[in-house]
Amino acid sequence: MPNGAQILINGLVDGGVRVCFANPGTSEMHFVAALDEAPGLRPVLCLFEGVATGAADGYGRMTGRPACTLLHLGPGLAGGLANLHNARRAATPLVNVVGDHALHHKRLDAPLESDIGALARTVSAWTRRTYYATELAGDVAAAVAAAAGPPGAVATLVVPADVSWSRTAEPPATARPAPERRGLVSVDAVTGAAAALRSGEDTALLLGGAAARGAGLAAAGRIAGATGAKLLCETFPARLERGAGRPAVERLAYLGASAARQLAGVRHLVLAGAASPVTFFAYPGQRGSLPPEGCTVHTLAAGPEDVTAALEGLAEVVGPGAKSARQEAVRPALPTGELTAESAAAVIGALLPQNAVVVDEANTSGLWLPGATAGAPPHDWLTLTGGAMGQGLPLAVGAGVACPDRPVLALVGDGASMYTLQALWTQAREGLDVTTVVFDNGSYAILNLELGAVGAAAGGARAHRLLDLSGPSLDFVALARGMGVPAERAATAAEFATLLKRGLAEPGPFLISCAVPPLA
Repeated sequence: MPNGAQILINGLVDGGVRVCFANPGTSEMHFVAALDEAPGLRPVLCLFEGVATGAADGYGRMTGRPACTLLHLGPGLAGGLANLHNARRAATPLVNVVGDHALHHKRLDAPLESDIGALARTVSAWTRRTYYATELAGDVAAAVAAAAGPPGAVATLVVPADVSWSRTAEPPATARPAPERRGLVSVDAVTGAAAALRSGEDTALLLGGAAARGAGLAAAGRIAGATGAKLLCETFPARLERGAGRPAVERLAYLGASAARQLAGVRHLVLAGAASPVTFFAYPGQRGSLPPEGCTVHTLAAGPEDVTAALEGLAEVVGPGAKSARQEAVRPALPTGELTAESAAAVIGALLPQNAVVVDEANTSGLWLPGATAGAPPHDWLTLTGGAMGQGLPLAVGAGVACPDRPVLALVGDGASMYTLQALWTQAREGLDVTTVVFDNGSYAILNLELGAVGAAAGGARAHRLLDLSGPSLDFVALARGMGVPAERAATAAEFATLLKRGLAEPGPFLISCAVPPLA
């Protein structure tokens, strides 16, 4: 007779889950033991829960299928919440398995007792606690189906220890999630968007989700080619396919003033898998909504609706047979001299290999990256969807596990990398082909920008001490080597180019500490 942990793992594998990113504890030991009899589920140990949840997010974005996590009770779930928030914002399919105390032990209020369900509901579209091993097979199938969507979502299944160790004579159900079925497209939404595009007024198409890749992106390119509409995508897309030969898509800027300039004069904004854009924060004297006054916002498809079908239908209406404007193949020349965020972006644009997966949490140091890499060979770009820092390195772990035949380039800021630096250890242990570039400017540079943007006083020494990362300075070469990842430091543009070539050519992980000055 199988125990609950075996039923759980078999159900995950039957549902198409192939990887478990784990940081387990006592309540999950029967799951750990059952892995020896489950070759279909690859366990990947992460040294912090935020690495496990971020890695599961990266895996789901690149495969379109859920990975699972294995977390320990409420505090373990709490450790992974920030990257579960990012996964929720990315609509990533993810099955979040959280162990709990045995039912008879919960009434004793042991030190790790907490309200797991309350924590899970803050980031989960679906949450369930299993009370009996006989119910577990059905609950696992429901969790996988909820995660798969559409759209993708975080599904949290809470499994008490006594459910894991209990054996049942009832054979587990072999239940697979139903095939993905996108919601129907509204004919009125398509005709309304077509009328806006034909109005003769300035129109922009804002892409998100599936519209930023594959057939959806191709259809959007045809629409832009037929109508002259401006092609934009969300500031932080979950996954954007870009590069030479693909439709040229401009990311909406993070800074509100810059985004407002991009949208200036637009009279019709058509949303395809994206929400109407807003500033990330409130600023004194500024509007939070980014579409300009007098702009009409049209929703073509949202949520579970089939945005790809909607875009393909719209393309047939406004320009049957139209060709998409394609991004030209053009690269910056390799720079020499001082290493700055701008020259580093030029190096990356000059050397980015075909079919790379780029994970971008470079923040202020990444301002020049979109322009420098637009004409590089075709590649995928993953971003910080929910704004919760510490996503870049774990996301690269998940992408590396999902795509072992593709080079992964993680571009991270120094402050952001310290949230989840333990991901480097997992990169080393799993032998992942991830090249990490840490932009080391010795500060939380984004907060220096925000200090002025929100109208706060300039700030004196005590205020700036909370934004400064020196005294002592962080030694990313030593930190990486201490976790088994080869690393070097670049102080000039030429040194950075040499090291990036090496990192991209050699198998396995490699880290480059990129010494750049902060923005003035």
